[in-house]
Amino acid sequence: MTLEEKIAHLQETVMTEARSEGNAIIDNHKKALESLFEKHKKEATAQSEVRIKSETLRARRQVNQAAAKAETELKRALGKTQNELKVRLFDEVKELLSDFTKTDEYLDYLCSKIREAARFADGEEMTIYISPSDKEKQTELEKRTGMTITISEYDFMGGMRAVIRGRNILIDHSFQAAVDHEYHQFSFAAGGAGIE
Repeated sequence: MTLEEKIAHLQETVMTEARSEGNAIIDNHKKALESLFEKHKKEATAQSEVRIKSETLRARRQVNQAAAKAETELKRALGKTQNELKVRLFDEVKELLSDFTKTDEYLDYLCSKIREAARFADGEEMTIYISPSDKEKQTELEKRTGMTITISEYDFMGGMRAVIRGRNILIDHSFQAAVDHEYHQFSFAAGGAGIE
């Protein structure tokens, strides 16, 4: 082999080896870059997922806060409306009771309650009160029941009260007490009105 052939062969061998080493270096570098890229991609994806979860939670909290605020405002408005309706309803009840006190049935009702109280007292001393607004009924009630009727110092919308002092008993059939009791017991139930 001539010197030129040897040089050409050496050059070809060196070039092949250099290409092979260069390709290996490039492949290693490419693999390192791809690995770095994948790692960066995973980190970016993880950060994005964390950010998405964080923003989702924040959005949910905001929605929940807005819903809670709206619910509170709705309950407040509902409570106010129910209270207004309750007041109007009981004003109407009072008006109906006032109308009832002007009927003959009311006089019969008072006589019935006075007799009931007298039976309960069973001969013990008892003071029977009627409302000042029923003063004109006093004589008729005394005539019908045979009992002494006292006019109360304050108006209780109608009905009667009796006190049995010997037993410390108050018999309260006053309309005021009945209306007050029902007013405090009354509430609007789901689907309609009712007493709890």
